Amino acid sequence: MEISASLVKQLREKTGAGMMECKKALVEAKGDLEAAEVVLRKAGIASAAKKSARSTKQGVVGSYIHAGAQIGVLVEVNCESDFVARTDDFQGLVHDISMQIAAADPQFVRREDVTEAALAKERDIARSRAIAEGKPEKILEKIVEGRLAKYYEEVCLLEQPFIKENTITVADLIKSKIAKLGENISVARFVRFKVGDTAVAEETHENA
Repeated sequence: MEISASLVKQLREKTGAGMMECKKALVEAKGDLEAAEVVLRKAGIASAAKKSARSTKQGVVGSYIHAGAQIGVLVEVNCESDFVARTDDFQGLVHDISMQIAAADPQFVRREDVTEAALAKERDIARSRAIAEGKPEKILEKIVEGRLAKYYEEVCLLEQPFIKENTITVADLIKSKIAKLGENISVARFVRFKVGDTAVAEETHENA
């Protein structure tokens, strides 16, 4: 089918993808702009996976103070080059991740970072809850694993639904930027401060 130049331009402005990629996605989506955006997102996630092993030694430390100055965030986001670190797209991503941490209060960057102690405690809570609900013994483990998956989504930054678009995760957001910028991007670490939360302040001081 014939795809107009204006439609290609619209898609390019929304996604930042190249002209040819936009046209190809629109052809595949039969001219549907939203469907074409999904096509590009899927393609971007696939290409991002290929870059995930590449070293990220550049980047920035971003900061965010929430309205009212009761919550503050520091986060280190890495990429492959200083050039990409200075781009508006990368800076915008860092800001979005900072806001995500302020709003959703993750405890870890990724599920691999969850401590054995935290996991064991959550597994025990999930099992005890299932038993209290009268769930059959034969399906207890399946229920526990399902609740652990939900736990990861709540406490791991990369697995949380993105606050600005909850149909994607923070990991998906980062993958879309990897596809657009052509470099691997990773979150190294973060700290979230909340007025009166002395436990976090003490832990940060001990780790300094």
